[in-house]
Amino acid sequence: MPVIWAAISGHGYGHAAQTVPVLNELGKLIPDLRAVLRTTVPDSFFRDRLTIPWDVSVAKQDIGCVQHGPLRIDVDATWLEHERFHADWEMRLAHEAAALRRADPALVLANTPYLSIEAAANAGIQAVALANLTWDSILEEFLQSRDEAREGLIESIRRAYSHADLALRIAPGLSMKAFGTVVDVAPIACPVRPDREGVRRAIHARDDERMVLVGFGGIRQDIFPWDRMEAMEGYRFLLDGPIEPRRERIHSLDDLPYRFGTILASADLILTKPGYATIIEAVSLGVPVVYVRRYTFADENPILSYLHRYGRGQELSAADFTAGDWGTAFERALRQPSPPSSPPSPAGHRQAAESLVRYFRR
Repeated sequence: MPVIWAAISGHGYGHAAQTVPVLNELGKLIPDLRAVLRTTVPDSFFRDRLTIPWDVSVAKQDIGCVQHGPLRIDVDATWLEHERFHADWEMRLAHEAAALRRADPALVLANTPYLSIEAAANAGIQAVALANLTWDSILEEFLQSRDEAREGLIESIRRAYSHADLALRIAPGLSMKAFGTVVDVAPIACPVRPDREGVRRAIHARDDERMVLVGFGGIRQDIFPWDRMEAMEGYRFLLDGPIEPRRERIHSLDDLPYRFGTILASADLILTKPGYATIIEAVSLGVPVVYVRRYTFADENPILSYLHRYGRGQELSAADFTAGDWGTAFERALRQPSPPSSPPSPAGHRQAAESLVRYFRR
């Protein structure tokens, strides 16, 4: 049985959301393919999403960013955690390479841990990166001044990435200067069919009420202006996370018999941060988006350029988000006309799978 080792960053769910469609498509091309998911993303994310046989091997693959909720990145803490992660780098590398030798995969697919790529090189296994961003690009944005130690850390990440045989850059993506060979693929999104009437019945929404999905890509936002939300006539809110009790307009997805993708496809409006998976799916489905920017994450600009070119989007300031002053942004997003240009087909998962087949035929 051929094995693919999928090293997936646990920083939110976006990396897993990009990787799963590629693995599913690859399973159609490689009979009996099995995946080892090397990640800290919980098993529950992959159930009902990943169609090939799989096992989770829990291990921290990278740091990503240290965040206080989905909207605030703690830059100092992020640097500190990266420094700790690299303090025993050689030991981590040896441990990961040993695990790879035991599993003996045909290929390592990394989205976007660099540890697994260098470990694969040490174990004599080829590795491919699949990503719209890399952590060296993210950290480079956090350099406030000349700092040789932090610049050296970024260079060590780039050296680790450089061991990849190939990088599949998912559109819209950042520059990936660490890799020798970069192949561009289309956006990745696998939207599901909506069930608007079913969802509306489940939350007892009236015909004149809009359904707003509030989700922040696997990093939960726990502080909301509950009273202001409850007072917003004409809206029902579906939150990806726990809610305060005795709320009539606000519903937790945990209490509904629908997958996240079905809710997203059925919503009239999405309130989120500019994360890859949610924005690309919203654009492909034609669902308008109200977003709260972080301004410190490098991939926000290409994602938002994509949204405003092919979809309908409206920014909501962090101050207005906290205060619950959402109505104006909601109405502006809902009134926006459809864009003149249709989005490119989100066929990146098929293109990526076709690029990976050759590693299993050697």
